[in-house]
Amino acid sequence: MHPVLASLTAAAIGFAPANHAAHRALLAQKAPTSISASRVQLSALESGLLGQINLTRGRRGLRPLRLSASLTAAANQHSVSMEQKGYFSHDSANGSSFFKRIASFYTYRGYNSWSAGENLLWSTPDISPAGALRLWMNSPEHRANLLNRRWREIGLGAVHAASAPGVYGGDEVTIVTADFGFRS
Repeated sequence: MHPVLASLTAAAIGFAPANHAAHRALLAQKAPTSISASRVQLSALESGLLGQINLTRGRRGLRPLRLSASLTAAANQHSVSMEQKGYFSHDSANGSSFFKRIASFYTYRGYNSWSAGENLLWSTPDISPAGALRLWMNSPEHRANLLNRRWREIGLGAVHAASAPGVYGGDEVTIVTADFGFRS
């Protein structure tokens, strides 16, 4: 058995949103996206963000990222957990590191090389795919994750909270997790 070579990277960004009515259409609309034998349902925000990320990567000569059902499950679970428990961190609610959480969905067993990365965002409820991408591209750590040549797959999880507890101060917010991966 070969030891797994692992690399990890994470970046987070948050902005205190203004309290105002949300444009919930981006999160409410579901656009089906199929990948191999699995089926992943993406919201319009998630689907639009995937398109924006791949367009940005393509303009820089990078390959597009494939949607991964397991990374999407990891990203969605983390966004939901942060929204319900009122925290904003790469670490899980129980304190375990992001790579352990991702590995529980996106296994490294059976692979020689495994890498995972994560971008987080929380913002006003009406954040658009272009707005989310702009915030990440204006942050060196997030930009490095988005433009990492090694990544091959991505999972996205966006949730909307009408009144998020904890660090969100009861505000109406959208929380987005992007999990990146590579296995060989």
